[in-house]
Amino acid sequence: MSLETIWFCAIAFFWLGYLFLEGFDFGVGMLMPILARDNTERRVMVNTIGPVWDGNEVWLIVAGGAMFAAFPGWYASLFSGAYLPLLFVLLGLIGRGVAFEYRGKVDSDRWRRNWDRVIMIGSWVPPLGVGLILATTVLGLPLDAQGNRVGSAFGSIRWDTVLGALAIAGFSLVHGAVFLALKTEGDLRERARSFALKALPVLLLPMLVFLVVVQWREGTLWTLLTLGIAAAAAVVAWWRLLLDRDGQAFAALGVVIAAGAITLFGALFPAVLPSTGDVANTLTIASEASSPYTLKVMTWVAVFGAPAVLVYQGWTYWVFRKRIGTRHIPAAVHVP
Repeated sequence: MSLETIWFCAIAFFWLGYLFLEGFDFGVGMLMPILARDNTERRVMVNTIGPVWDGNEVWLIVAGGAMFAAFPGWYASLFSGAYLPLLFVLLGLIGRGVAFEYRGKVDSDRWRRNWDRVIMIGSWVPPLGVGLILATTVLGLPLDAQGNRVGSAFGSIRWDTVLGALAIAGFSLVHGAVFLALKTEGDLRERARSFALKALPVLLLPMLVFLVVVQWREGTLWTLLTLGIAAAAAVVAWWRLLLDRDGQAFAALGVVIAAGAITLFGALFPAVLPSTGDVANTLTIASEASSPYTLKVMTWVAVFGAPAVLVYQGWTYWVFRKRIGTRHIPAAVHVP
């Protein structure tokens, strides 16, 4: 296997890690106005992701950085061609991070409600934007011979890319509900589990439809297999939730997003950004890859750096693995 192919697979893995880890992370923020009944329950929800949310965002940085270093033409054409969705993603992530830090700084219900709205909006916008960007890279943009987008700045917003945006947002919402069922206790946990049971078939439908669209247009026989695995894993997730097996349902949703990501990037390969106009302008891993020396240096850095990051992040999740509830939340302290 060539270094170009290895780094294409590595970038797909980075996007998968981001979608899986940040998916439930976003879902918790999206569900705050739906599941929480008071400020204490909202604090419980924030605390479930408090130790890990910023670490989860590192996967997006790594995915973008790897694209820039390994396939600079892919990075330049995709991010410039879809710069409006990317801008909103960044604004949402910034606002959400600030809100996590500031919501508890003032002992005021109005203050907390305003920052909770920022968390909710900042949790909806990024999965929609990321879904739109990933759908664009799989389904393509109108490109000229230099890899520049042809047409308006809204060229990446089409019915099929909007379906991809809804797919990631829907997955994040149900993933967050299952995560809360796994991480909380008491009434909040029951509401999260009930929401996930009722909403899972509806919220995962856009993802399955989007995968079918991609398979119909670009798929191969083996991506049809991974599409089937994604659909089967969605059924298993609902079944295990029904039997009150939160951890197994959460793992099954991990299989859903993993099989979905493999289907998307498998259908894309060996292209990195198809041209919806002249197919001769399609960007491929061969045409957009960096020099062999650059890829070799990146590989050595990844061989030593990636295991350390994975071990550290896994250790973080292990330390904060226990359930939490309202009984674990101390009373708010008023600071004059």
